[in-house]
Amino acid sequence: MPLSFDMPYDQLLVYQGTNPRPADFDEYWDNSLAELQATDPQPELVPAEFRTEFADCFDLYYTGLGGARIHAKLLRPKRADEPHPALLMFHGYSGSAGDWSDKLGYVAQGYTVAAMDCRGQGGLSEDKGGVFGWTLRGHIVRGLSDTPDKLLYRYIYLDTAQLARVVMGMPDVDATRVGATGGSQGGGLTLACVALEPRIKLAAPVFPFLSDYRRVWQKELAKNAYLELDEYFRRFDPLHECEEEIFTKLGYIDVQHLAPRIRAEVLMAVGLMDQVCPPSTQFAAYNKITSKKSLRVYPDFQHENLPGNSDAIFQFLRGL
Repeated sequence: MPLSFDMPYDQLLVYQGTNPRPADFDEYWDNSLAELQATDPQPELVPAEFRTEFADCFDLYYTGLGGARIHAKLLRPKRADEPHPALLMFHGYSGSAGDWSDKLGYVAQGYTVAAMDCRGQGGLSEDKGGVFGWTLRGHIVRGLSDTPDKLLYRYIYLDTAQLARVVMGMPDVDATRVGATGGSQGGGLTLACVALEPRIKLAAPVFPFLSDYRRVWQKELAKNAYLELDEYFRRFDPLHECEEEIFTKLGYIDVQHLAPRIRAEVLMAVGLMDQVCPPSTQFAAYNKITSKKSLRVYPDFQHENLPGNSDAIFQFLRGL
């Protein structure tokens, strides 16, 4: 049986999470999706300077909640004779959509690829701001001192769903053959996206971030990507008098609570020595997925490159 620094593996397989789920969680996301439905995405494709012989490349801009213009890199195969599959890609915390060239393998496979820049991070998407309270560090805690609808990740999760809708609406894309993938923050966004857009067929998250926040705190791992949790308590609730309220509010943007909405087939990878996104937090989400799913478990690996996993994802996504 594999070992984990976090908890015994047999316990990971049944762990159901620690962070509280708000009583009105479903209403919160149903209302959010209704607001998204009323938001005209107004997509715009701008030809990119990057050129290849077999792919057309564009800067895609579309409108998310609050009027922010969200950017994604969009690549599609030239001379596609009929509607074809599409793949949505999501990047790690603070990063961006990355280079054009690392997406060409999927375009060569005959897929349209759309890689989103998260608002307020390293790419070209707009962040409209407008929240009450602390914005010095961290997107998890941004909006935490405001009302739940101002949580920044609510907007980012809905940006992923809006991207899916834009891509599915393209005349050269087969909307029944769309997948999503990403690692760390991108893994969390993959789970959020396929939960909020249940038409997506396949999902391949890698060590997903944004799950089971209280468990991270209990493991004394509120550092690295989760450092902002520690800093928020130190600045605004040093005696933890509001701990239950804070973690309950974070429950609105906890992907483990979105996981039961997923209808896609899921292939997830986890490193059992991951101290950035502890394995238990990842299993909290995985164990709540009721659709077809499978795991790639790396007993000796942390939050790092997982050998062979990119190839496994590529083969999995050939099922689109």
